[in-house]
Amino acid sequence: MPLKVKFLLTDEEKVCVSKLVVKAGADFVKTSTGFSTGGATLEDVALLRKTLGTEFGVKASGGVRSFEDAQRMVAAGSTRIGTSSGVKFMRGETVSSEY
Repeated sequence: MPLKVKFLLTDEEKVCVSKLVVKAGADFVKTSTGFSTGGATLEDVALLRKTLGTEFGVKASGGVRSFEDAQRMVAAGSTRIGTSSGVKFMRGETVSSEY
């Protein structure tokens, strides 16, 4: 079973922790749970991808409210998308929930 690590930190702390979880054997890092002050951002995904390289997973979770949002996250470097709205995306719908 994959090991997940969740954290809400400054950019500098995200870089440090990301490197540590790679050494600890985690399979991927997750940008957000979606239950805090906001969801995944393109900036966080890009920062984690730059820090971790291409061999490590990055999951964009929370705040992905449309198929287009998901595509932008993948373009920024996400290898997984965490959303409860995947079926709606496939129907072309956009979710408009607030934090």
